[in-house]
Amino acid sequence: MLSPQPRLEVTNLSRRFGARDVVKNLSLTVAAGQVTCLLGPSGCGKSTTLRMIAGVENPDSGSIRMDGETVCDSHLRLPPERRGVGLMFQDFALFPHLSVAKNVAFGLTGDSTTAAARVGELLERVNLAGFGSKHPHELSGGEQQRVALARALAPRPRIMLMDEPFSGLDNRLRDGIRDTTLEVLKDEGTAVLLVTHEPDEALRMADEIALMRDGQIVQRGSPYHVYNAPVDRAAAAFFSDINVIRSVSRGALTETPFGAFLTPGHADGGKVEIVIRPQHLKIDFDRAGRGPNPTPQDGTPARGIVSRARFLGHESLVDFTMDFDGSKLTAAVPGVFLPKLGTPLWLMIRRDRCFVFPA
Repeated sequence: MLSPQPRLEVTNLSRRFGARDVVKNLSLTVAAGQVTCLLGPSGCGKSTTLRMIAGVENPDSGSIRMDGETVCDSHLRLPPERRGVGLMFQDFALFPHLSVAKNVAFGLTGDSTTAAARVGELLERVNLAGFGSKHPHELSGGEQQRVALARALAPRPRIMLMDEPFSGLDNRLRDGIRDTTLEVLKDEGTAVLLVTHEPDEALRMADEIALMRDGQIVQRGSPYHVYNAPVDRAAAAFFSDINVIRSVSRGALTETPFGAFLTPGHADGGKVEIVIRPQHLKIDFDRAGRGPNPTPQDGTPARGIVSRARFLGHESLVDFTMDFDGSKLTAAVPGVFLPKLGTPLWLMIRRDRCFVFPA
């Protein structure tokens, strides 16, 4: 059976400012009801991509299609108001002189009864029923964000473009507002393209993540896939802190103090990096100070000396100076674990959670 046509289809989109390629041959699709996150560091081209899709920035090359209709290519530049997209930004952009109800109704056309019904429906959906007569200055940041969401959804856009919409919110509010926003967008069946530089936000909200770097998408897939199968060391490091163990490949094997790793495809004698997240570096509590009996999964144990320990609330981070080469590794331990500086402990690694990359 043929897959349904994507609501948004971007093909080989490029934008150049002076001598700099800000976006380079970028392609992606977003289906109705799907949330795709453009994730990457500041300056990687995320917002420029969003502006080109919205129609407020012209690409140098490439095409944009919405529900199979070309809205932008080398011959056509459909203006923003004819593209049927909703826009949300981090500053909310509410009209301070208008009431909440009039802000939400701003983009609606047709008779006033129908518009009023749509406004009432959306305010109830975003948990702001009864707020219609208030003005933006009377609302909290989270309430203003929900008004902005309702206003963007009011004309029933086929695509919602969101540029860092939660970055201005207090951390305590952010997760609840994200969840409310996601629920409303899913109920509306809107195709969503969300720009963010926060990995936690992308993992929390996205059906698909497109990881950007230097104007290009370097990896695209489900949150589980991009987190657990990063394409390179930089992709792994973007989502969390990492430990790096350096070695040299010998044929199809690379020897490390934690045992040998299969490294087929790496050049013999080539430098290799074994990457592991702190939560997958394990401390052998039962055999601390003795020679632990390793399991096949955990590989060979190696001894480290505690150089720092701190408690973060839900876990403790413990830094080690390793006996084998003086390198620094960090373990994340659930709960409270604060060994004294200078304590020797045996460490093992989750071999099934390691990533092997060429240096």
